[in-house]
Amino acid sequence: MRTLSVHWVAAAGSLLACTLASSATLRASSLHGPAARHATARHADPAGGAARVVDAGTTRPIAPEAAAPAVARLQWVHSGGVDEAWADNLLDGPIEVMLEADSADAPRAEPRLPARATVPTRTRVLVTRVASSTGATGPPRLVLRAVVGPPGAHARDVEYGYPLGTDELRIGQAWDGGFSHADAQNRHAVDFATPIGTQVLAARDGTVMHLESRYREAVPGAGEAMTRANFVRVIHEDGSMALYAHLDADGVLVRQGQRVRRGEPLARSGNTGLSSGPHLHFAVQVNRGFRLESVPFRMFGPQGILRFQP
Repeated sequence: MRTLSVHWVAAAGSLLACTLASSATLRASSLHGPAARHATARHADPAGGAARVVDAGTTRPIAPEAAAPAVARLQWVHSGGVDEAWADNLLDGPIEVMLEADSADAPRAEPRLPARATVPTRTRVLVTRVASSTGATGPPRLVLRAVVGPPGAHARDVEYGYPLGTDELRIGQAWDGGFSHADAQNRHAVDFATPIGTQVLAARDGTVMHLESRYREAVPGAGEAMTRANFVRVIHEDGSMALYAHLDADGVLVRQGQRVRRGEPLARSGNTGLSSGPHLHFAVQVNRGFRLESVPFRMFGPQGILRFQP
C-alpha cells in the first residue's frame, strides 16, 4: 500500500455581498500512477471566474492570500490493484463529501460514482475504490465536493440570544432581503449594522467548527472579495450551524474546536469581504440535500423578542 497523492479541499467561504457559501469543490487530474505526485488541484471560484491552482504535491497554495480555509483533504492510496479515495475532515464538526467524474465517462468504482460519504469530526473515511487506469489517455478527471454539517439535520425550535454586545439594534437587511438574501443559504439571514469592533457573542451553545480570521478589508464589487471575509461557524447539538460573518481583522477570539456557551464572546464585528459597510451577518444553516440552507429562527433582542418577517 502506498500513498499516491494528497489534495487539499478548500471551502468556498464566499461572501456575495453578505452571502457566505460553505460548499467546496476540488478538481483533480492525473490521480493514478507516478504522475499523481505532481497532480494539481483546482479550487472552483465561487463567482464562476478563473480557478485557483494549488500544487497538490506540496499542498502549497500558489496564491496563499486568496486561498479559502481548508475543509477536507483527499488522499489517494494504491492498494491491491485499485486506488482508494480517502476523505479527511479537517473541521471540528461533520461534513458530507461527494466524489464524481468530471465527464460522462466515469471510471469503474465501488461504490459507483458519484459516491457520497459523511465524514465525522477530525476523522478519515473511505469514499470509493477506483480501478487503476491502464489506458493510454490516462485517468479520468474527478471532482470532490464537500458541504459542511451532517446531512438531514433539523434545527430545534430554540430561542437564540442577541449576537452583539450592545443595546443598539439596527438591521440593514433581514429575511428575503433583495440585496443578497434571496438564495437558500441566506434567505433567513440577518445583517445587523454595527460599528467595527463591536463584541460578537455566541447566540447559542455549541462548538466552533470552522473559522477564518486573516483578512483585513472589504473590497466591494471585487470578485476576489468573495473569499476574503472573516467568519466563525458554530455547530449546535442538533446539527444546525450558526454563522457569524464579516468579522474584524484579527478579530476572532476563539479557536477551532472550542466549546462555547450562549453569550460568550466569539469575535469583534468588522467589514471584511464583499461588504458594503460594517455589520454582522448572522444565519442559522443546515445541510439539506448536499447544500446549505438557512432556516428561520427566534431571537431575543435588547428590547425583547425580535420578529423577523420576509
